[in-house]
Amino acid sequence: MKVDLNFKYSELIHKLNRIKPFDCDTAITLGSGLGDFANSIDIKLSVDVKDLPGYPHSTIEGHSGKIHFAAYRQKKLVLFQGRIHFYEGYDIEKCLLPIFLARKLNCKQLLLSNAAGGISNHLAPGDLMLISSLNAIGIKKELTNFIGLSSIDQHNRFIDFPDKSMIASIKSAAAEEKIALKEGVYFFTKGPSYETPAEIRMIKISGADAVGMSTAHEAVFASVLGMRVAAISCITNYAAGIRQTKLSHSEVMETADSVKEKFERLIKKSLELI
Repeated sequence: MKVDLNFKYSELIHKLNRIKPFDCDTAITLGSGLGDFANSIDIKLSVDVKDLPGYPHSTIEGHSGKIHFAAYRQKKLVLFQGRIHFYEGYDIEKCLLPIFLARKLNCKQLLLSNAAGGISNHLAPGDLMLISSLNAIGIKKELTNFIGLSSIDQHNRFIDFPDKSMIASIKSAAAEEKIALKEGVYFFTKGPSYETPAEIRMIKISGADAVGMSTAHEAVFASVLGMRVAAISCITNYAAGIRQTKLSHSEVMETADSVKEKFERLIKKSLELI
């Protein structure tokens, strides 16, 4: 039986469309520790997700649970400052609700960001990595079932990620800002725990450069909905077993905070060029 997302979330969609200060063209999802970007641009309206009917609440440090409508140069933005993760106990429908809402707000393009663990030798904490491809095997069946059972306007059966023109713009932005931008493959896991060293060795064999617990399903779903999509990882730690240090969320937050100025410059310049 198909789930009509337009009907199920009609009250939520209506409220956002009623209070939004303008039609949006670009959505940005801010990953762990990267939420301060919202403080660096002209916010026209902020909404606490607790005030939105049917919207899940983020429970993770670094995800404040805000939706911001903001303007930057010619771009009209909606920022999701607070991601929804599987490891918080939410199902795929809730994890993908922000992407669905971005499309209902008329966004044609989506820029995803995340905190990720570095696997490849060319990556170190503090690096920014442009995601060149995704490994979404860990969620592919669930994602396929969700898309197949949802009453949505599907535009793409063959996923177009990343969008080539967005990638070119982000690379040009990095060059103009003199930011060293790495590239690599992002491997998705559902969590809730960090991967073990044995799992990291297996993931590395698959061709992955970085690993994290978000982004892959969001990118695929957005592409299905006809949005142009690109994604950037902030490498906040070495993945398990790469170094002898113990993994912690505090390390993720500290590293993300240390690169926020570089991240903000890259995103702002990218928005000018996209």
